[in-house]
Amino acid sequence: MTADSPVDPRLLPIEIVLPIEGMTCASCVNRIERFLKKTPGVEDASVNLATERATVRLDPALAGRDEAVAAVRAAGYEVKPEAAVAAGAEGATASLADEVSADDLDRERLQRQTLLQASVAIGAAVLIMIAMFTPQTVVAMMDINKLILWPATFIQFWAGGRFYRAAWRAGRHGGATMDTLVAVGTSAAWVYSVFVTMYPEVIHLAGLHPETYFDSSTIIIGLILLGRWLESRAKGRTTGAIRRLIGLQATTARRIRDGVEEDVELALVVPGDLLRVRPGDRVPVDGVVTEGTSAVDESMLTGEPIPVTKSIGDEVIGATINTSGSFVMRAVHVGRDTALARIVDLVQRAQGSKAPIQKLADRISEIFVPVVLLIGALTFVAWFLGGPEPRVTLALTAFIGVVIIACPCAMGLATPTAIMVGTGKGAEIGILIRGGEALEAAGRIDTVVLDKTGTLTLGRPAVSQVLPVAGIDAKRLLDLVASLEVRSEHPLGEAIVRLAREDELGFLPVEGFEAQSGRGIKGRVDGHDVTIGSGRLLDEMGIDRAALTADADAAAAQGATLSWVAVDGALAGLFTITDPVKAESADAVRQMRAMGLEVWMLTGDGRRTAEAVAEQVGIPPDHVVAEVLPADKDAAIERLQSEGRRVAMVGDGINDAPALARADVGIAIGTGADVAIEASDVTLVGGDPRLVASAIGLSRATIRVVRQNLFWAFAYNVLLIPVAMGVLYPAFGVTLNPALAAGAMALSSVSVVTNSLRLRSVDVRPGHVRTMRRGPLGLIRDGAFLIVIGLIALAVAGGVLAADRALDSSSRQVAITASSFRFSTPDLTIRAGEWVVVTFTNDDPVVHDWSVEGIANVDVPARPGQTARLRFVIDQPGTYRILCTLPGHAEAGMVGTLVVAAQ
Repeated sequence: MTADSPVDPRLLPIEIVLPIEGMTCASCVNRIERFLKKTPGVEDASVNLATERATVRLDPALAGRDEAVAAVRAAGYEVKPEAAVAAGAEGATASLADEVSADDLDRERLQRQTLLQASVAIGAAVLIMIAMFTPQTVVAMMDINKLILWPATFIQFWAGGRFYRAAWRAGRHGGATMDTLVAVGTSAAWVYSVFVTMYPEVIHLAGLHPETYFDSSTIIIGLILLGRWLESRAKGRTTGAIRRLIGLQATTARRIRDGVEEDVELALVVPGDLLRVRPGDRVPVDGVVTEGTSAVDESMLTGEPIPVTKSIGDEVIGATINTSGSFVMRAVHVGRDTALARIVDLVQRAQGSKAPIQKLADRISEIFVPVVLLIGALTFVAWFLGGPEPRVTLALTAFIGVVIIACPCAMGLATPTAIMVGTGKGAEIGILIRGGEALEAAGRIDTVVLDKTGTLTLGRPAVSQVLPVAGIDAKRLLDLVASLEVRSEHPLGEAIVRLAREDELGFLPVEGFEAQSGRGIKGRVDGHDVTIGSGRLLDEMGIDRAALTADADAAAAQGATLSWVAVDGALAGLFTITDPVKAESADAVRQMRAMGLEVWMLTGDGRRTAEAVAEQVGIPPDHVVAEVLPADKDAAIERLQSEGRRVAMVGDGINDAPALARADVGIAIGTGADVAIEASDVTLVGGDPRLVASAIGLSRATIRVVRQNLFWAFAYNVLLIPVAMGVLYPAFGVTLNPALAAGAMALSSVSVVTNSLRLRSVDVRPGHVRTMRRGPLGLIRDGAFLIVIGLIALAVAGGVLAADRALDSSSRQVAITASSFRFSTPDLTIRAGEWVVVTFTNDDPVVHDWSVEGIANVDVPARPGQTARLRFVIDQPGTYRILCTLPGHAEAGMVGTLVVAAQ
């Protein structure tokens, strides 16, 4: 195959998207990516936790969808079945709405199931707590444990079954995820509780506290499921932009065949079909008007609320609204080829992409779960070997707290949820961002380079003056030049050709046509050598331009572009061409400068013309780069980058491709169905230059939210894992209850998603972008949401601790020592409803406990030399026996009497 041979499209890399089932945290993401990337033929893979999709780039000669699906399954996850494609005429494509609707139905089904399981689990946990922690004389604690064993076991394996299944899928392939942590933590609580319930005598002989954790295992499962339900609802809201875009799509079209009109499903429309569009209808697909005249509201694409007049030959875009007359159109782009479908596809791919800032979180999450399990195991050993009594209780509580409170889920959601909301928000106002990398780069831009034509100006140049030299007829000059320009595609040439057609001039024969990029064109027209181009081109040809210099200077001072004409080696005339500046351009430049951006203008026009336009829009002369050839535009960008600037290039994407590619961020601005939305980092649909500031402002806001989310996720784990390990116990005597750990873990994920959703309220409409505040106050304001959540969490924790201390301080304090098989205070009188704190010290060489016979939950064991603590309240007056329940100890004299007096 030669270098010029066309490449077989079947050999080009393809990109597929796989909807994944079963992902719960960043560890899942990394595991699937690792398995995909080591599959032969897969060039790259990116997995998004928020969208639950994998984007896979592969070589079709080596791998296909089946191989990618097999890799996902090998990682321990499932791929949802492919969406059904609507049957119909050739070229018909399944409705985008059908695909999104199917995703919504799946999400709603899982949400209902999760909410049901969470509700039952939390309800069961509340009942178990009431049974376990209410002192009573009716049922012994051992019997209570046997009763609550059954509902706790049901919750463990019904509501918690999803954790076991997911942990097994990962474990059998050597992996570990958040589900592993939940399964290990709740299983530890459940297994120990079952052992205490079934073998209480062994627990007593070992001197262990006969405490069960059925309440912990059930409430942990309930709270985590509740958190996932809230998280799923919040994640569903992040895709609202996609739903709103797809909601713009028509569902049917009125097709004309053989003179008969009929309503058909949109999927049945094929290119070439004639379609009737009535007043109030949405244009069904992209096409061209063949009959009639109307006004069409294109605000969904351009943001411009004023309807645009459409007549025969004009293009119309699918999903726009016909506001007045009826017209007939010919379908050109249908299905996934329409502008709307391409926009939706770009947004979906952007939402599934990753930002470079996510890489640190990805690296940490790869080892996060194994490290947490190791920390949990070491914590258990440390408490068991060196902790106070009850050692097993404290060790188990600390272990469960560590593995439950650790949250790789928040790290996995920190970046993708913000990118989803940010890119979706942009799409709603005509800002199409290719992905996380482009979004992050746009957020760091400090310099914006604007191409003049089509960006700052309307891009519709028109001839304002035809100035022939003495002795040459103006119409003859126009005829010669237009005959040459009709072969050119340059916008200035098109303006000259339009004028010739308006004057009904014919086009003369041309020989030897030659185009010099950025300089001009030459050719032999009707027997004359004609050259039209820049003043520099004529100077290089040695042609004297003095006869028209004054006229040229005056026109350039007004911002006109000059096209010089030479015929047979002599100056023949001058065309002045004006391209009106957009009404929004000055405001756009002003807003960018207010945001701290340095604004430059780049153009191939002469210096005086360029400076005149720059003055109109507010760009200083020293920030104007004029007389630049298209091939040299990227060199101008490179010069700015060499000075340490992060540069965004804004152009129409037609002759700016090298500069757009060279810039840190290439921003294409244009209108119509054929705008190159895939060809740049950012595409601004509609042509409003103020969207440049909006795009950069939105990117900055999104990256700020990503940083906040990552900080929250890391700070949460760094601060609370040590708390769960028990670092506060020596100073404050408190450990983290496993139920609170589960609640905190669920809150962390929900907080990250909710913080990302705040981007929906950011006003980035053209002209409304707020100036970014800097310094400590700006950081505090931007992070206020998470700061408030953190303060509330601290306040709640402090309140719980203060309430516990207050209850202790208001309780009756009783110190009891076991020595020589006797209680130091064998007899005790308290009031009914009075809280009592017993500090029990064991000075004997064997294990003892202090227990009230016949009352559940009033029992405290202590190993030799240890001091244990018990807080209780008894509401029912009466006289009860105090004893040590270990075999033979009561008979040896470890007995007493507890009198509960009526209030």
